[in-house]
Amino acid sequence: MQGTVDGFSYGLVTPLVAYLMACLGGALGLRCTTRSMLVSNSWRPGWLALGSAAIGSGIWTMHFVAMMGFKVQQAPIHYDRPITFASLGVAIVMVGIGIFIVGYKGAKGTALMTGGAITGLGIASMHYLGMAGMRFNGKLEYNTVTVGFSVVIAVAAATAALWAAGQVRGFLWSVGASLVMGLAVTGMHYTGMAALSVHLHGTAAPTTGDSAASLLAPMMIGPLAFLLLAGVVVMFDPLMVMGKPVWTPAENKPGVPARELLAHSPGRRPVLRSRRHSTHPRPRTPQNR
Repeated sequence: MQGTVDGFSYGLVTPLVAYLMACLGGALGLRCTTRSMLVSNSWRPGWLALGSAAIGSGIWTMHFVAMMGFKVQQAPIHYDRPITFASLGVAIVMVGIGIFIVGYKGAKGTALMTGGAITGLGIASMHYLGMAGMRFNGKLEYNTVTVGFSVVIAVAAATAALWAAGQVRGFLWSVGASLVMGLAVTGMHYTGMAALSVHLHGTAAPTTGDSAASLLAPMMIGPLAFLLLAGVVVMFDPLMVMGKPVWTPAENKPGVPARELLAHSPGRRPVLRSRRHSTHPRPRTPQNR
């Protein structure tokens, strides 16, 4: 028997809140990715790990906020807790791999394509693994073409978001990147849901697992608390909003030969070598004899 699916049982509330959650996680994670490009290698893994966890938590939270509005009219839906939280781990790990590639190799060329593809596949894997954790008196079937299209959306938008984050051009670029990342997650989610059809079993059978309401508390307390903590770290870091590196490149001043610019430590102004202390004496001319 074909089940009647309603993905918007609460109207536009769940899609809008889900999109905001995806944008929040994307904003924090991509900003951490940008920040990692402005520091020394010793600090870079920490910022990239924080960004991976922020994006993974954001897209996982987005998914299950959106699933609050998903109903099958003829059958109650429950969730398998281990599979549900395993999807969170998959999201963080796969997104982390993509972010680390971009963070170390740069947001261009092969590194960007590889990192964006892995990040997009991580988003898609989280979604379909989370859907596999659903328990009800029936089974799920997917349209293969639509599923493939949803994966393409996730990969393309994730690649664009990582490219924008890698430009290191200030706060507005990160905001735009987070909006694109939120679009990647929500667009992939609802495209994947459009590929879904539900077939119910003829006989009533008890379902196992937890209801969506019983998963709401750990979902809000855990990942959202982490996103709040990550937001505090991002907000109080002095370089996060400005998007400027911790070093200042040497200036190319007209009229000063490049060889007279001495090597200088990060954060210090270039020191000019005085001609009076030069080891090469000035040639004698009739005017200065």
